Amino acid sequence: MQTIRAADTNEVVKLIFRESDNDRKVMLQLEKKLFDYFNQDVFRDNNGTALLEFDKELSVFKDKLYELDISFPPSYPYSEDCSQGMQYMNTRCPAWCDRILMSHSAKELILKSENDERQVVYDHIGPNVCMGDHKPVFLSFRIAAGAGKPIANMHKCCVVQ
Repeated sequence: MQTIRAADTNEVVKLIFRESDNDRKVMLQLEKKLFDYFNQDVFRDNNGTALLEFDKELSVFKDKLYELDISFPPSYPYSEDCSQGMQYMNTRCPAWCDRILMSHSAKELILKSENDERQVVYDHIGPNVCMGDHKPVFLSFRIAAGAGKPIANMHKCCVVQ
């Protein structure tokens, strides 16, 4: 790794990571508003899920909030050039910025299946389409009428007075 500092302040202004066994090719260059990664496929291979181990922001809320398993690539920062709808910009590290979080009781309702058919989809929209720097995410599920209300499904055929 090479560290470049500003001459006047000694502040780190650039980091350059080189691959030691491949002609010292630059693999990653970081500086203000620059995240230039040599091979963006690492963010798309298997939808980038190998990188989820570094996604720690929500861990502090794990007792209060729940998120379904992510199986889509990082949702930000996509190129806003319409000819590059699947390319990430080199301004920031690709990340899962767009998320759907829920309480544990909401999770139970969503994952509770009707007729043992679980139809829950957590994904992103427009994987091959240019639509700005974020790919929106969605959560689709079926929920039984009255779910979550304990007496909603009780028959009210007979009233005893």
